[in-house]
Amino acid sequence: MDRTKIALVTGAGSGIGQACALALLHAGYAVVLAGRRPEALERTVSLAPKDSACLAVPTDVRDESSVEALFRALRERFGRLDLLFNNAGAGAPQIPVEDLSLAQWSDVISVNLTGAFLCARAAFRLMKEQRPQGGRIINNGSISAHTPRPMSAPYTASKHAIAGLTKSLSLDGRAHDIACGQIDIGNAASAMTAHMSQGALQPDGSWREEPTMDVRHVADAVVHMASLPLSSNVQFLTLMATKMPFIGRG
Repeated sequence: MDRTKIALVTGAGSGIGQACALALLHAGYAVVLAGRRPEALERTVSLAPKDSACLAVPTDVRDESSVEALFRALRERFGRLDLLFNNAGAGAPQIPVEDLSLAQWSDVISVNLTGAFLCARAAFRLMKEQRPQGGRIINNGSISAHTPRPMSAPYTASKHAIAGLTKSLSLDGRAHDIACGQIDIGNAASAMTAHMSQGALQPDGSWREEPTMDVRHVADAVVHMASLPLSSNVQFLTLMATKMPFIGRG
C-alpha cells in the first residue's frame, strides 16, 4: 500500500497557499499549514476535507527560530517531508524606487527570498536524512521573475533571485533525489490581485483593468507538479491569465 505523502505549504492562510493546501489535501496528502496569522490558518483547516490530516503551525518564515520550530513540529507529527511549497510572499508599495525605505525593501527580501531559503534549507536537511531519501520543493516565483511591473524593484529583485535559488537547489539536490521546480503565476484571483479590477499601472503610465484567472488552476498545476515521480521534474512553469499583459508587459 502506498504511504501517505507529507506536504508543507507556507502562506497557507489565504489565496494561492490556501487553494494549494486544500487541493493537496483533496489529493490525499497530509499537509502542514504554515503562516503568520493563526486565525487564517484555522480558516484553512475548517475548509479541509473531513478526516484529512493537516497540522496548522503559526510561522514567520523570516525568522530562523520560527522556521526551526515549524520543522520540529513537522518531524514530531509526520516524521518526514515529501513536498515543500515555498509560497509565502509579500510586496512593497508601488512607489518610485527613490522613495522606498530600506525597511520596505528589507521586508520584501526577508519574506520572499530569505524565508524561501530558510524553509528550503530545513527541507534539504530532512529530505537528505529520511528514508526513502529525497523529496520535492516547488518555489512560487512570479511572472515578475522574468519581466517586472513598474515601480516594483523589491518584489522583482526577490523573484529574480528565487529563480536563481530554484536552479541552485535543483543542482544541489540532484544527487539526493531532491527535485526543485518553480511555478511562475500571473494574475491568479486572490487578495493580492483584487485591485486589478480597478486597474493596474502599466509601463506607459496608464492604468488599465487586467484579467485574472481562477486560483484553482494554480492549485491543479501544483498538484500535478507534486504528483510526478522524483525522476521527472517541471523545472519552470508559467501559468497566467491568457489576456494579461506579460510579453513586453503590453
